Amino acid sequence: MAALNLSRLIAAAADTIAAHAEALTALDQAIGDGDHGLNMKRGFEAVRGEAEAFSAKPLPEALKAIGTKLVMTVGGASGPLFGTLFMALGKEISAAPDRANLTLAFGKAIEAVAARGKSQVGQKTMLDVLQPVHDALLQGKAAAEIADIADAAAEATVPMKALRGRASFLGDRSIGHMDAGARSTALLVRTVAETVGESA
Repeated sequence: MAALNLSRLIAAAADTIAAHAEALTALDQAIGDGDHGLNMKRGFEAVRGEAEAFSAKPLPEALKAIGTKLVMTVGGASGPLFGTLFMALGKEISAAPDRANLTLAFGKAIEAVAARGKSQVGQKTMLDVLQPVHDALLQGKAAAEIADIADAAAEATVPMKALRGRASFLGDRSIGHMDAGARSTALLVRTVAETVGESA
């Protein structure tokens, strides 16, 4: 983590979200507002546009700045939630984090997202991916394994009934669809795992 190339990571994340924007929007059209993919793409392109400035900052300040940018540009419910994730991570992480610090900071960030969304694990949200990823970090799993765990966790939202967000208005009709926020979270986890690799 000490040798993290933030510019490269930002570019990889923006590329991933852009490549999956239509698929994310299709997921969201089934049970949400139908704008998740486009909103996420807009937010991460905005972050990409300031990658050089973000990369010049110490990691904690960079993550807080990225979170603020996401809140301002993603819009919808996802902006505050993903923004909170990055801002809280920046608040807790050290400038050159080891795995223990990253794991602790990530746990605090998940708590912040849960508080912001007034939600918890099992309600068909991004938390259903974030928590298994945190558990995997605690267990010392390798980066590639963590990415697979994130993908499986997103898939596991399909049979869930949504209890938070617009999807919750559908009740039982939300069952059978993957949560778009969970899917985009898994995509970002895989991007970080593959870009940062085993040094995380």
